[in-house]
Amino acid sequence: MHKLFLFYFLLTFLWSPLVAQEAVLTPEFHKSKRDELRAKMPANSVAVLFSNPVRNRANDVDYVYHPDPNFYYLTGFKEPQSVLIVYKNPQQDELGQYVDQLFVQERDAAKEQWNGYRLGVEGAEALGVDRVLLRSEFIKNQANFTSFEEVLIFEFENDVRDDKSDPYDLYDLQRTFKENINYPQDFNRLRHRLLKSIRTVSKEDVETLKNEIKWYAGRNESIAADPAIKNFLESSTLEVPEDLKMQVAFLLKDQYFDVELLGQLLGDQREVKTVEEIALLKKAIGISVVGQREVMKAMRPDMSEREIQGIHEFVFKKYGAAYEGYPSIVGAGSNACVLHYIENDDVGLDSDLMLMDLGAEYEGYTADITRTIPKDGTFSEEQKLIYQIVYDAQEAGIKAAVIGSTSGQITRITQEVVAKGLVRLGIITKEDEFRTYYPHGAAHHIGLDVHDLSNYGPFKADAIITVEPGIYVPKDSPCDPKWWGIGIRIEDDVLITENGPINLSANAPRSWEAIEELMKESSPLDQFLLPELEK
Repeated sequence: MHKLFLFYFLLTFLWSPLVAQEAVLTPEFHKSKRDELRAKMPANSVAVLFSNPVRNRANDVDYVYHPDPNFYYLTGFKEPQSVLIVYKNPQQDELGQYVDQLFVQERDAAKEQWNGYRLGVEGAEALGVDRVLLRSEFIKNQANFTSFEEVLIFEFENDVRDDKSDPYDLYDLQRTFKENINYPQDFNRLRHRLLKSIRTVSKEDVETLKNEIKWYAGRNESIAADPAIKNFLESSTLEVPEDLKMQVAFLLKDQYFDVELLGQLLGDQREVKTVEEIALLKKAIGISVVGQREVMKAMRPDMSEREIQGIHEFVFKKYGAAYEGYPSIVGAGSNACVLHYIENDDVGLDSDLMLMDLGAEYEGYTADITRTIPKDGTFSEEQKLIYQIVYDAQEAGIKAAVIGSTSGQITRITQEVVAKGLVRLGIITKEDEFRTYYPHGAAHHIGLDVHDLSNYGPFKADAIITVEPGIYVPKDSPCDPKWWGIGIRIEDDVLITENGPINLSANAPRSWEAIEELMKESSPLDQFLLPELEK
């Protein structure tokens, strides 16, 4: 009997036109991104990027490796223990001129038998980087980075383990490089940026810079106590005194790096998607939409959060999405009021709402979609009233997602709708109290990261953003208890175009009426019956 049910399930649910496809990002794509970065880099500069570390899960088990999005964006390379160098100007070696170098792991038959195939130098040469070298060469024959005006890097995080058995692991690659560019062990990114600003500030901007530094000093003891920063704040002149300039210059002496500019340059690039990237994001979004729809049809009051999560993620895997773009958020009842609730281990009450914030990651690009549905298939009157406010706020936010608008503007538009709605329901008495129940922003870019790298300026054509207002009323909130435990967020992925916004995830029902209607349909999972386990 179980075999017949399973066979029916496989025929009806697993067959779909959304089939897995090969990657569409070619070496030419990644080369174009390196060239675009190079064109914007300062004169006589170099950018150095390191792969992500391998992170430990427990004991001798590591997490599945995930490449650094910027590294992948510029190379297409997915292996750890690697380094990319992008030069502004052509360099020379015995083979001729080159403008970028990729350092990779060596082939190792024994390790590959245990941990998987490595491309090695020969395999990585197909990626189209000018020079591909063994990672050991990065340490043995490291470039003289002090000869460049600017060395563009990302700040180093304290999450890289030192494999004592490997003299060329990521820890050693970074350690050698830090020594070369005089990267301090106690490096403070904010302090470094503020000192550079003091050194270069114009007379007209001194007061503005002082106000900015005072803001940081009031919230950061190390900034407030820094002698050079204190001297600047206490100076009474409209210009930076020469002795203070000399003091700052000495503190920054021989620090041949910039930790701000590389992120800004790549943020400008990554926030505007190419045709290829839009295609991948549409695929990730389409997969995630199917997950939402199938769960709406399969939902039963007795289902646990983890069971619902499993249906979504099964759909992702079926359609070739290797991973979730971020930890899945599936919260019933009051759990939905925790913005980044990822435990997903509750059953909840039959009458609860189920908030489902999940996104498939397809070929590195991630969707980000949220729907909130009633476990029993029907919204209560209180749930409908709050849901409609969130829906109306999202409608206004999507309408405002146009070229030249910003994330901040969309957030403010949705806040106005939510504030008025909460006052109307008597949940708050004054509109400026809305943040108690709507504490987050309403829009962010998506792409290789769920919160994609961006400078968050005015939107440009071919950006893809989320629009995601919400209202969350935890238990014991200062309002009528009939509202307690209601958490609702609606989130869609929107393409910015010359002709206005396009909701790429619109096929997942958004209105409460459409959700209730779809939840009446049968699901192939109704026939997916598993045997009882022995107790």
